[in-house]
Amino acid sequence: MDRLESFRGSYARLITAIAGLPAESAAKMIEAYTAIPRERFIGPAPWKIVTSTGYVPVPTDDPAFLHQDFAVALLPDKHINNGQPSLHARCLAALQILAGEKIVHVGAGTGYYSAILANLTGPGGSVIAFELEKPLADKAAANLLDFSNVTVRNCSAAEGPLPECDVVYVNAGATAPLAAWLDALRPGGRLLFPLTASNGYGAMLLVKRTVENSFEAKFVCQAAFIHCSGARDAATEAKLLEAFKAGSITNPQRKGGLWEVKSLRRETEPDNTCCFAGNRWWLSTAN
Repeated sequence: MDRLESFRGSYARLITAIAGLPAESAAKMIEAYTAIPRERFIGPAPWKIVTSTGYVPVPTDDPAFLHQDFAVALLPDKHINNGQPSLHARCLAALQILAGEKIVHVGAGTGYYSAILANLTGPGGSVIAFELEKPLADKAAANLLDFSNVTVRNCSAAEGPLPECDVVYVNAGATAPLAAWLDALRPGGRLLFPLTASNGYGAMLLVKRTVENSFEAKFVCQAAFIHCSGARDAATEAKLLEAFKAGSITNPQRKGGLWEVKSLRRETEPDNTCCFAGNRWWLSTAN
């Protein structure tokens, strides 16, 4: 085992512990994170790490430094980053990816989490990675050349139709579960995306198609992401900002509110189980 592989193993165990994953989920995630060299996807130094007050330059060019639980700038002028590993570990565990599944990854960046998705679904599965920023899409395509089960597309995934799939994993903030994403899901398929307000803050919403137009839904964890181009609505942004300010999403111990969501409804009028309503969709506390 070389030095960086040793660091990756420790890093994988650290982030799954931070994510609070149960043993079975942690084992798969540790294997995936250990197998994929993060430095290959972030690129050479100098690096900048993400903090609550902005970017901080890193005074080293040792790739081992990247094997820690922080986000790293990819395009700092556009606030596009390689996201926090423990957040993604928690999200990927919530998706419960099975070997052989077909995955759509929206907002792939330079391909790091696309590679981890490819590892989780295995050689019998596939990943289609969408990235709108051409410099990042080009880097992702180069970084993923060795992954025969990954295809990179330099285009938007906000408009349909998308390929029929088992999983849609979105890494940019939206104000709605887009029809293109929901319609792509096979029965049993899962969508996980950041539902975010105008300030970029919100939470990861997990949606599962049970039958033709029926969807289970629940919030997984808080999250902050850049906006997803083509997936924003100003009126819904304002409503989400008020909902999040009310504390229902920031305090999972609080009774009622968004943490008690159980289903997603489409094209129907909200009833008294509604806890948030968007444009032609709403979240219900009923199954």
